[in-house]
Amino acid sequence: MNPASFILDEHTAAHVAELFSIFSDTSRVRILSVIVEEEINIQTLAKLVGITESAVSHHMRSLRQMRIVQARRDGKEVFYSVVDPHIIALFHQGVEHVKNG
Repeated sequence: MNPASFILDEHTAAHVAELFSIFSDTSRVRILSVIVEEEINIQTLAKLVGITESAVSHHMRSLRQMRIVQARRDGKEVFYSVVDPHIIALFHQGVEHVKNG
């Protein structure tokens, strides 16, 4: 096969780079570690991760814009989860790579 046939176009490369940028912040990674496993609200996430609700909301806004998480409103509370199996698998593979080399 011709190696040049695997070169990504600039548009696709930009989107892949943006996708991987979600893993560049430790707070975001810790948030993801919770919501890839279960649906959860901002208040609980803030307590579990040890950052302010405002910081969690900021991260969730970024993750929603990138279509990494989905939100579900229940009364006044908003619950977040990751439903894309590709993102869940990518996250778990990254963790396994770090833990097991």
